[in-house]
Order: sequence, then structure tokens, then C-alpha cells
Amino acid sequence: MKTSIQVNQLDLLDRNILNEIQWCFPLKERPFLELAIHHNISENEVMKRIHNLKQMGLIRQINAIFDTRRLGYKSALIAFAVKPEKLDYIANEINKYSGVSHNYERNHEFNIWFTLAVPPEKDMKEILNKMSSLDGVIKYRLLPTLKMYKIGVKLDMVNNDSSNPKPTETIKELNPEKSKLTDQDKEFIRELQKDIEIIPEPFKKSAEKLGLTQKELFKKSKEFEENGIMRRFAAILRHRDAGFTANGMIVWNVPEEMVNKVGYKLAEFPQVSHCYRRPTYPDWKFNIFSMIHARSIEAAEKIAKEISYIIKIYDYKILFSSREFKKERVKYFEEE
Repeated sequence: MKTSIQVNQLDLLDRNILNEIQWCFPLKERPFLELAIHHNISENEVMKRIHNLKQMGLIRQINAIFDTRRLGYKSALIAFAVKPEKLDYIANEINKYSGVSHNYERNHEFNIWFTLAVPPEKDMKEILNKMSSLDGVIKYRLLPTLKMYKIGVKLDMVNNDSSNPKPTETIKELNPEKSKLTDQDKEFIRELQKDIEIIPEPFKKSAEKLGLTQKELFKKSKEFEENGIMRRFAAILRHRDAGFTANGMIVWNVPEEMVNKVGYKLAEFPQVSHCYRRPTYPDWKFNIFSMIHARSIEAAEKIAKEISYIIKIYDYKILFSSREFKKERVKYFEEE
């Protein structure tokens, strides 16, 4: 893992570029030129800086980010309670599944948490039965999304962790309905989910492969973004390498009549990257899940406490990730 010393050595321009491309990478024939004009530097300088940031390990990839549900995939968060001596073995077996994108050890009785996405033609229950039968798994809880309030990580590389979080973001309703996709749509998705090259025209090869002009490719991307199939085209950073070492999943026990109100309010906090409603169990009472990423555990705990006061929900826990077993994007419509 890259050290925070490298992060601390970034200049303000690097940090501003990282902030910008996390949320909206230009879908233009020469996107690095667009960034160069905005920051009043040369195209070559922008490409050099982004290349260096990738070499450092700060940028994981730059690609289209799609909505799993709109593509017809079934997905869920799954919590495994695993015998400590079997933790590494179980984590490694879970990682073998291509539909597993995130897999963490967390500080709880349920000590392995992972996300699983399966294509429309596959059975999630069948896959989970195989996983849960592994030697060392004590029990598991299936936690699908009942309501999504927010999804979208943006790590603020310029400002320090907020000591006074406020709900300032405007949240739009997310469409959970499966979209009807053609074979051509799927080919488009396969191509746009790839990490782009740091070259003057990074979309040219993809457009040619799809039999489109670059303008047609950008038009199709815009259509996908407008109907919610594509969330955005952006850079994904490695949290820990970027200095955000406290990856905290805050789980809230919210009264039934307040669930939606609290979910939408939590989504308005810029510090919250993900917010979902999930089912409860006799041994799991928390129904709202929200993710925050801070530079220290102390900062994350303070953010959670301040948010708690504002939303007036005081029964919560923060489950920090102590180890990252796997983190990568799901590759949609590709062979196992």
C-alpha cells in the first residue's frame, strides 16, 4: 500500500484534478485537453499528472460506472460470521467469484462483509449456499437493498475532514427498475467499463470497435446517464492510498415510521457516500446503512456523532474495515 507521505506531497493542482475527475470526467474527444483548459495548463501536463497519480496507486481506474439494478443484475450485501482461524481461507474463496466486488474484514461478530452481484440468468441463493457451506462459516445474513437513497463516492482531496457536517447535497430519486438492453447495449457497456488509456483520444479505439463515431459514443453515454443505466463516467480512487484510512459503515436502528425520512436526510450529507435501507433479523436490528470515509477513526467517529445529533437517531454502530480482501468493479455481461 502506498504511504500517506506520497499523498501529502501532492500539490494543490493534483488535488483539484483528483476532485474534478472523481465526479465528472469529460466525455469529449480530447478529455485531457478539456481539463487542461479548465486548469490553465497544457494537455501534456494534465496527462503526465494523471499518469503519475495512477502510478502512485491513487487512481484505481477511469471508466463508466453503471447501476447494477438497471442492468438486471441481482445484488446484495452479505455478512458472514467466520471462525477467526478460517478468516483468510474463507475470504480467499469468496474472492474467487467474479460477482464479488468488495470484500472486507470488519470489527464485529459478523467479521466478513462482501457485495455480490449476479447476472439475470443466475441464482444468487445457489451461489450463497455454496459459499456458506465452506468450513469455517458459522452463519450469514443476506442484506439486499430494500431502498437506495444514495450511491457515489467522492473523496475530498482538498479539504480536511469536516468537524461540523451539514446535509447540503440535493438528492434525486433513483430508479430501481430493470432496463431492457439490446445486445448492442451490452457490447457498449462491456467497452465503456474498461479503464481508459492516458492518451490524447482515449475513446477513439472504443468507438471504432463499436462501429461508432466518438460523437455517437458520447451521445449514447449521455442517454445511458439520463435514464440511470450509467451513473457517471469518472475516476475511482483507492481510499487508503488517498489517505482515507477510516472506512466506516455506520448502521442505524431507525423506527419504522422514520426510515425514509432519515434515509433521505443521511443522503444529503456530503460525507456519506452510500445510503441504503436493508432488512433486519433477530440478531441484527439495524435497518439503515451509510458509508463514510475519513482520514482517521477519530474523525469518522466525530462525523458519525454529529450526524446522529442532527438526524436524532442515537442507536448506531460504526463497523470499520480492518482489512480489504478485494475491491474492484463488477465486470458486467462478461464470461466467468
